[in-house]
Amino acid sequence: MSLTAFQNTFAGNPLNRASERRNDVAWLTEQLRSQDALAIAVWNGKPFVETAKDGGIQIAYLPARMAEDLAGGGERLLFMGLWKDTPIFAVDLEGAADPGDGPLNGLGRFEDLRAIALRLPATDAAIVATAKGMFEWRRKHKHCSACGEPSQVAEGGWKRVCPACNAEHFPRTDPVVIMLAVHQDRCMLGRQEIWPKGMFSALAGFLEPGESIEEACARELEEEAGLKTLSVAYHSTQPWPYPSSLMIGLIAQVADDDATPDQTELSEVRWFTKAEARALIAGEVPATFAPPPMAIAHQLIKAWAES
Repeated sequence: MSLTAFQNTFAGNPLNRASERRNDVAWLTEQLRSQDALAIAVWNGKPFVETAKDGGIQIAYLPARMAEDLAGGGERLLFMGLWKDTPIFAVDLEGAADPGDGPLNGLGRFEDLRAIALRLPATDAAIVATAKGMFEWRRKHKHCSACGEPSQVAEGGWKRVCPACNAEHFPRTDPVVIMLAVHQDRCMLGRQEIWPKGMFSALAGFLEPGESIEEACARELEEEAGLKTLSVAYHSTQPWPYPSSLMIGLIAQVADDDATPDQTELSEVRWFTKAEARALIAGEVPATFAPPPMAIAHQLIKAWAES
């Protein structure tokens, strides 16, 4: 259920996470073995999908018992939550061989999430993004960060425990501020040299320890473009499973339009009026374009341009 009037791609996971039951091993086992239990499969970060009746794309659900067999144990399984009374799990598959050509042949196909995100139902995109982000965390935390020993899965995949030193490890989400700088009737967009030629976007950067969202916004704008921030307004957030960020969308009023790219993070900056910004997101500016609608940067530009 959406809690705000605006919801970005990958937000809006409809499942009841039932986090209060994750410690109940017997209950989790019962849910996994339930005749109605379903699972989604993710192979090297790609979700298992199928063509929907309307020609779109949707999750290709598997019987949870099949996912358990594919997992070969709890290490690669994740309890996603409940859809009404139906238990939903996810299985993490790795390796060079496509399981869609093997044990899952004829049941669906694996596709890149970024490429199909806007073709999936919004709820499906949020569910698979959750699984992808969790499995990315699992891959990077197979060993205890305190003592280096192998860690073990716990709480349905939502925690890892070190049997050697008893340290507990939980999924990490990295907060990122992404802000549209605005001065009077124009907004500023920048580009990095490594981006596709002609793409301009809002500026972004990771929060640092001991820093508020507003302070991070002001620091990034000053570091990358030499701009002084006067005020910061919240727009929305977006879970971003590449690999595990939370994008915090902001509109920042700045003191002037004397922006200078730092030539490290930014190679160029450009100011756009509202009419120009509307044309940009509509794809009507020759040789220049904005990020696609699935990106929160696109939505920030759109919200300001249409305000």
